[in-house]
Amino acid sequence: MKPDKAIPWWNTLPEDFHRTPFQPAMRPTHAWKVTSSAAVDIALRTAAASLVGAAMAPRMLGGGLARELESLDFHRQCADHWLRDTVFQMPPDIRIEEREAPLLAYHPDGIPHCVLRFSSPYVAIDPALRETYTRHERSHRSVAQYWYHPNKKPRKTLIFLHGFLADAYWFNSAMFSLQWFWKKGYDIVLMTLPFHGVRARQFDPFSGFGLFAHGLGHFNEAMLQAVCDVRVLVSWLQARGAPSVGISGLSLGGYLSALTASVDDRLAFCIPNSCVVSPVDMMMEWAPVSWAGSALLKHNGISIRDLRHGMALHCPLSWTPRLPPERLMIIGGAGDRLVAPRYIDLLHRHWAGSTQQWFPGNHIVHLHQGSYLRRMRKFMDAAADAAR
Repeated sequence: MKPDKAIPWWNTLPEDFHRTPFQPAMRPTHAWKVTSSAAVDIALRTAAASLVGAAMAPRMLGGGLARELESLDFHRQCADHWLRDTVFQMPPDIRIEEREAPLLAYHPDGIPHCVLRFSSPYVAIDPALRETYTRHERSHRSVAQYWYHPNKKPRKTLIFLHGFLADAYWFNSAMFSLQWFWKKGYDIVLMTLPFHGVRARQFDPFSGFGLFAHGLGHFNEAMLQAVCDVRVLVSWLQARGAPSVGISGLSLGGYLSALTASVDDRLAFCIPNSCVVSPVDMMMEWAPVSWAGSALLKHNGISIRDLRHGMALHCPLSWTPRLPPERLMIIGGAGDRLVAPRYIDLLHRHWAGSTQQWFPGNHIVHLHQGSYLRRMRKFMDAAADAAR
């Protein structure tokens, strides 16, 4: 495969991109909403950064960052040679079990639903990590909640991916009015990402801890595994007769949604929301992780570009999307300080011709959400019809 760009983005993006000023144009009446919501986000960002830092610290201290970067050599080579089709191979057909949701699980009111379970077919692409990554047995037990309609006839389907820490089905259902989408005729699939919820190790201190606790190489593999698992679900839904399957997600889920759209043209649409775009640059804004990260980079003589390169394989900026621009929509908060607006704009420029929608809120509080949800549904309907 030929490279998507003559000069890779990890070298052309400025080293200090995380300081680049960018603020989307909003109505003057929304200015105070953007400012106040941004202030709230900074507190949330600090809490999230503290958790990530605690998970990563044991491997990073004492020269660990240099060793971690060396461990990414195989992933860098895959990115250098633009091995998209080799790395993101179509997973085999997998048997998926449909089970009743446990009594204490989330049960959407009045909506028929079940739990989907399957063994993830993913095998780490880096031979040096294959054995250790396989040991995460719980993370290889994939799970999703599936909402269908009373006659069980497959409908247009929305796969939704949650953010870091935020795997609870009830939270995502409420935050994105997923029951409203169901009432408008969509089946819904809420997939649990690797190392979250029931896929986390039994004694992990918080959901998502395992993403960062086992090193950057394992983080890379977890991103690839998530995409593999989504593609298993797409195959299963299409085999059942779903007329179209699209994807959306929040934050980390938005990142993985965008990545899936970079490798799978079967999707009817992709709508990442407040999505991570370049994890390395974003983390340079997340105190206290940014303080320790800057010190470690300087101490080890490592640049931000080096780290971008090591994690580029799963970045949507590394690939042209498999979907045409009229089936790509990007949503972002003008007051978001976990994933600052500059990253949303960066992905929008990479996805030339895609639809962009701003709201005057932060990462969690999506003010005027009704407006973008209605636009999102119209976009989904049109994209699903176009994809048939």
